[in-house]
Amino acid sequence: MNNILVFGGSSHPSLVNEICANLGIKASETKLGKFSNGETSISIGESVREKDVYVIQSGCGHVNDNFMELLILLNACKTASASRVTAVMPYFCYSRQPDIPYTAKGAPLISKPKESYTFESFPGTPVPSVLTTLKPASPTGPDALNEVIEIQESTTQVLEQPTPRKLDDGDVHKSPSFSRIPMVPEGKDNSTEVGWLFNANNAGYKLWVAQSGTLIANLLTTAGADHVITMDLHDAQFQGFFDIPVDNLYCKPLAQNYIQYNIPDYKEAVIVSPDAGGAKRAASIADALELSFALIHKEKRSQLPKGPPDASLTSGGGASISNKPLISTPSSLALSSQDIKYSSSKYIQTTMLVGDVRNKTCIIVDDLVDTSYTITRAAKLLKDQGATKVYAMITHGVFSGDALNRVAQSAIDKIIVTNTVPQEKTVKYLGRDRVHVLDVSRIFGESIRRIHNGESISMLFEYGW
Repeated sequence: MNNILVFGGSSHPSLVNEICANLGIKASETKLGKFSNGETSISIGESVREKDVYVIQSGCGHVNDNFMELLILLNACKTASASRVTAVMPYFCYSRQPDIPYTAKGAPLISKPKESYTFESFPGTPVPSVLTTLKPASPTGPDALNEVIEIQESTTQVLEQPTPRKLDDGDVHKSPSFSRIPMVPEGKDNSTEVGWLFNANNAGYKLWVAQSGTLIANLLTTAGADHVITMDLHDAQFQGFFDIPVDNLYCKPLAQNYIQYNIPDYKEAVIVSPDAGGAKRAASIADALELSFALIHKEKRSQLPKGPPDASLTSGGGASISNKPLISTPSSLALSSQDIKYSSSKYIQTTMLVGDVRNKTCIIVDDLVDTSYTITRAAKLLKDQGATKVYAMITHGVFSGDALNRVAQSAIDKIIVTNTVPQEKTVKYLGRDRVHVLDVSRIFGESIRRIHNGESISMLFEYGW
């Protein structure tokens, strides 16, 4: 191949070498380094004048450093008179921005490794006075009237005012919720009681989170990228942020091939989407292989009764499961000191399975696994519903925090992941018997060859390579 150069960043050198091997060329020489203050230093060892340049950098590891490295490489090639510069990002960073909770000091809440996990699909009952997600049975029989009277009389009781507990760092924690809520400062104008009432009532409120899709697209374009190649964007509409061509390759052909030739009796298997967002992706694989499809649906339900505060079961209101009131006076909204560790959000999350998985092999299909909460809870739910074996088929296995520890203790029998992100640590931690890595270098290599020669890449979307 003439007039083509491939540069690789430091995020995934092994994938760069494999792509170059499929193209029959060697990776071009670059010197990557950092100054003592952390600034990125890059030197290009070959002439790129009037050449077709491809810069391969996956958005993993130290994301911000790797992304800045990509921008500098793109700009260096563009300013050195390259004919065309293409950014190849197997895993496109910043394509998802999770609305994660933060601590009072502004740091994200990252779970620490534990000895064991429950993998429950919904949190436990926050406080004894909170309604459960199951509808209470309507009272019948001679004692029905007495039960209603007892429920109505229970609303006159008042919870005790708690005393703030001290955390490990010595700070006093007064909020009953660990979610991202606007905290009312306890100054002269607003009392402690008013601030407590506001924070408790707004426990389900989420602050607006800046979505950086347009910024990332503008940075790549301004740096000199004329074309972008990636795989399985978390949100397909992310392509709309760009004014340059974006080729979003699919992992679907590789997944179908693995299911057909590596899963015994795959015709009896069930393709499962762990959430509603990935239903389309999982359903396309199920349709192509003519397999059954199941969906794990999450919904938030209010813990507050829908009727008036004094409504009874017979009048359409909600009934408390204890003799404590759900809501009383502002001073009684506080939780007891032993219950303050629970969340007082107005909503609780429930999870349900739509589909039949009993005595069947289940294949969870998802595009991205970061903390692994979703797939591990989905696997437990499937096993609880009678599934015999659970596979997890993932495109981008980021596995941050204690994700690998959670997967190791989960009900997932085998995880299939691509090498868009380095998986050496995953294989070493979980073992080769439990992890299978799919190689995407041939798809990216063929897409680069076809784009360089001006050929269509539409066949890669359906048949892979």
